[in-house]
Amino acid sequence: MAKNLGLDVTPPAQECGDVNCPFHGSLPVRGQVITGKVVSDRMKGTVVVAREYLQYIRKYNRYEKRTSRIIAHNPPCIGAREGEVVTIAECRPLSKTKAFVVVEVTRP
Repeated sequence: MAKNLGLDVTPPAQECGDVNCPFHGSLPVRGQVITGKVVSDRMKGTVVVAREYLQYIRKYNRYEKRTSRIIAHNPPCIGAREGEVVTIAECRPLSKTKAFVVVEVTRP
């Protein structure tokens, strides 16, 4: 049985034994909820999510497109792959660079 995160996401169908899983472990989520595209899944249990946004340049009265890359924990019950659009939520720091966890795969 997956626990309720307080977010509008569908819980995964399969169970996992990961302690850093927000659904089946003891990892609480809080703060930001971001949607982005997985650009790398080569690390074990980790994905890199790219998020595009527009930055206003006042000198030229225009916007430029920028990309930020966020490293997130990928629980085995979700198993996000490269190219999928995912929703990630902020959590406590899991390592030096990881402070987000994948909570849902929105589009393959």
